[in-house]
Amino acid sequence: MPESAPPLNRLPTFSGDGHLHVVIETAKGSPNKYAYTEAFNAFQFKMALPEGTSFPYDFGMVPSTKGADGDPLDILILLDAPAFPGCVLEARLVGVIEAEQRESDGTVERNDRLIGVAVKARTHAHIEALSDLRPGMLDEVEAFFGHYNQLAGRGFKVLGRGDAEAASILVRQGAEAFAEDQGQDRS
Repeated sequence: MPESAPPLNRLPTFSGDGHLHVVIETAKGSPNKYAYTEAFNAFQFKMALPEGTSFPYDFGMVPSTKGADGDPLDILILLDAPAFPGCVLEARLVGVIEAEQRESDGTVERNDRLIGVAVKARTHAHIEALSDLRPGMLDEVEAFFGHYNQLAGRGFKVLGRGDAEAASILVRQGAEAFAEDQGQDRS
């Protein structure tokens, strides 16, 4: 009998050639927020954004990682056209928005947003670092996440921005935290 595929949040973090695997949860332009739920092995509707608001870029998770908030690491993906929930692609990291999120109960936790470029993208193929992004783009993305979290009853505070190496360190730490949580050793 063939072995079944692992749930999407447990796919390998890295591809064979060292790129990052990403699972898209919410497509660019979507007015709805979706998140993968392992219990259902499906994408669950989380909330509708206000009229006229939509995700500025594809948004997803890095499988087999665990962030400070207990969820897989979040990643914003630059791609030529919107993907779809469940699409698995390879990406290269270009940076990170370092942020804190204040929950409605007052607890504060780190909830960074990695930024990556789809490996097979054409329009964004030249982007290797945050400095290659068009002027103002990161300010707009940070404002979107601030507004989006405010609507969900949370706060979102940008602490800083990091380069591709800082993002890579977060991914390695997230993969180690996931492996520890699963009782595995990744060394």
